[in-house]
Amino acid sequence: MSAMSEFMEQLQNFDLSELDFDRIGVWPLPGRIFVALLAVAVVLGGAYYFFVGDLKLEHERAVAEEETLKGSFKHKAFESANLAAYRAQMKDMEDSFGALLKQLPSDTEVPGLLEDIDEKGNESGLVIDTIELQKEKSEEFYVELPISITVYGGYHDLGGFVSGVAGMPRIVTLHDYEITAEDRGELKMTIIAKTYRYKSQGD
Repeated sequence: MSAMSEFMEQLQNFDLSELDFDRIGVWPLPGRIFVALLAVAVVLGGAYYFFVGDLKLEHERAVAEEETLKGSFKHKAFESANLAAYRAQMKDMEDSFGALLKQLPSDTEVPGLLEDIDEKGNESGLVIDTIELQKEKSEEFYVELPISITVYGGYHDLGGFVSGVAGMPRIVTLHDYEITAEDRGELKMTIIAKTYRYKSQGD
């Protein structure tokens, strides 16, 4: 009988339940081959779990990082392609901001602004009672300068004065007006005009 025939016969008669694990060295050849194959399968399974599994996780991280880098590249490429437009837009914003700042009076220009308001009242035919600068109010980016105004005159004169003050080159807003009738037939108007100046580091 050939060795192959003998091995096949042993394999057919192999019964795993009859094996004594304490005497594994004298097991029949099919039993030892089975255990060897089982050990190889366990080793390969462990190697896959620890080595190939880690490689898979590393691959997934690399793919995610690649997608992030692609998104960052697209964003930077878009910014680079539009850099000239961004610079032009920034220049326009700086010009607009500068123009707005010029409409805000500095400390030294406030007396001149009060004179301009007084002149508007005279042009409208009003009698100026008081024009008083009130306490400044500091906000995050600017300082608010309230001006209390009391004038006397006719209805249309008051309207002309309000329109004139609102149309001044400097930014002036009008608030909290009150109009009352006086005994002599004219109207008294009290109003708060607010102008603003840019908040410097010293404020």
